[in-house]
Amino acid sequence: MRRTSRRTVDVGTALAVGVLATGCVAMPSGGPPERVEQSAAADDLQVHVYPVAPHPGELPADLLAGFLDSSNADQANYDTARQYLTADASHRWKPEAGVVVLAKIAQAVGSGAPQSGDAPVDVAVSGEQVARLDGKHTYSADHAGETYRQTFGFVKESEGPNKGEWRINSLPDGLIVDQTNFLNGYKAVHRYYFAVTDPSADHPVQVLVPDPIYLRRRIDPLTAAAEATAAGPSDWLAPAVSTALDGVRVKSVSVNDNRVATVRVEAADLSGRQQQCQQMAEQLFQTVADQQGKGQLDRLEVAGNQGGCAVSAQQVNQVAPGSLASGPSGGPAGAQAYFQLETGQLMRYQDGTQGVPVPGVLGQPTPAGQSKPSVIAVRRDGNAAAVVNQDGKALYLPGLGDTDKLGDLVVPSRAPRPDAGLASPSWDGRQDLWLVDRDPSAPRVLMVRTHAGGPAPHTVVPVQVDGIDGRTVQALRISSDGTRIALVLRSGTGATTVALGLVLHSGSQASPQVRITALRPVAPQLTGVASVAWADPDQLVVLGKEKDTLQQLHYLGTDGSAATDSPLQIGESMTSVSATEVRTGDNQGPPAVLTVSDTGIYRLKDNQLSEVPSKTRAVAFGYPG
Repeated sequence: MRRTSRRTVDVGTALAVGVLATGCVAMPSGGPPERVEQSAAADDLQVHVYPVAPHPGELPADLLAGFLDSSNADQANYDTARQYLTADASHRWKPEAGVVVLAKIAQAVGSGAPQSGDAPVDVAVSGEQVARLDGKHTYSADHAGETYRQTFGFVKESEGPNKGEWRINSLPDGLIVDQTNFLNGYKAVHRYYFAVTDPSADHPVQVLVPDPIYLRRRIDPLTAAAEATAAGPSDWLAPAVSTALDGVRVKSVSVNDNRVATVRVEAADLSGRQQQCQQMAEQLFQTVADQQGKGQLDRLEVAGNQGGCAVSAQQVNQVAPGSLASGPSGGPAGAQAYFQLETGQLMRYQDGTQGVPVPGVLGQPTPAGQSKPSVIAVRRDGNAAAVVNQDGKALYLPGLGDTDKLGDLVVPSRAPRPDAGLASPSWDGRQDLWLVDRDPSAPRVLMVRTHAGGPAPHTVVPVQVDGIDGRTVQALRISSDGTRIALVLRSGTGATTVALGLVLHSGSQASPQVRITALRPVAPQLTGVASVAWADPDQLVVLGKEKDTLQQLHYLGTDGSAATDSPLQIGESMTSVSATEVRTGDNQGPPAVLTVSDTGIYRLKDNQLSEVPSKTRAVAFGYPG
């Protein structure tokens, strides 16, 4: 077949297509856990695609097929694809404008003119849209499921070397690719920018925020990623981040055998701007290190026309994504799991044991006659917690020291019942607490800013939420860097979905102001979301289901793209999920995902589901944050 013949594998340098299977665990509503299979990510696909120039005498339909193949081949400048175009169309066509991803590409002759004649011919391309990339390589599934249709116009050349041959004279900018070839030809990568300084914070902190994009897999990926970083953040993330790379052009990126990267840039004199150069290097280090693999880069040098600088892996770790997942001071606290007993006690989880009670009041059983905690969220540094009482009407912020008490009421609610009161307290890495009050008469989202000492230890700040369009916020989870927040929204029909919003701060230390804006759906196909958590600075884990399906765990990028080929089947009995952005140990692998069921609490680690032993029934399980 014509299109098949255009795709070949370079057996000298390329690997054959590989499909691996890794196990994951199913947790049914009854009975023991069952194993299911999960297919490998598309990163293992290594099919090289080479462009083929048009043949003499080809008709428009075949030419269009050849053009689509060649425009998505492994060729940097699209030189072969342009041979399918007239000179004028080649000059006008902008392949860098974006990418439309279709489930399957269909073609149809549109004008009805005989292909043997000289009259212009239109050929339409259509298909079900899966996603698109914009000109900044940002993935979006906003129009997934819609029908895409564009027309390509063909004319016969009247002069020149292609006289008498059909060529494309009108076409849309950008590229069109089917889903299979998108997975083969594009790779999910990240560029990094600094979180904008909060003008109302007591102690501003610096941290890098990931901005996920898709780049062509085999067209100088290191340089392409660095160029995309210098080009600036996605339109969505831009209001919450800043960059030191304004006005900088990346010329090349190379990595030597000593694990040192050199990024050559065209920029104004860097010798007198060492602080800015260091920040440039930190952004570029994180971007290049993602391409090389975790732990495979020790140093990055920026070489400009005049001057330069260098950073080490140890320096970048101080501002790396997730560096605030254990609070401003860092450390392993954010990876310590906790579980709550039905007695009200909060326990530190220790693998293979019954757990250890935390110090202070939260480590003791709730006295008879007093309201037990319904929700406890440990602060990311492990030194304090947020406690919502059983009726959902009161929030307390006790410490976790030996002598700490419950303390004073911080936030009250007029909730008419527990399931309509305060919910989902969530700490960012700057020690600000976020929560939602579901009171039907006055629903609200709140930020509680904690102060180290002073006459007012806490400031409660109402949060403006833009664009919820009649929906109500049922739960939330804030990223450790504090720039993005996942919201579980309920519509008037009762459907619950996940949206990701930007967090923008303003005001002063005396009068902080904050709003959540630019909401975008993360998994629009899920209409029954039970719980959400951050599993990485760029990844969410969502417990939810599509209509008429079983509940599952879905790993999703913050751009809405699926982080794995298949969801993990957990079962209808699960009620909540917890994860952490902290990475510990030499392999930097993800910690366990924690889940809560009607029948107990479980850890999902390395695709193995295990129940946490406890003499007293446990009712909650989670990481700090």
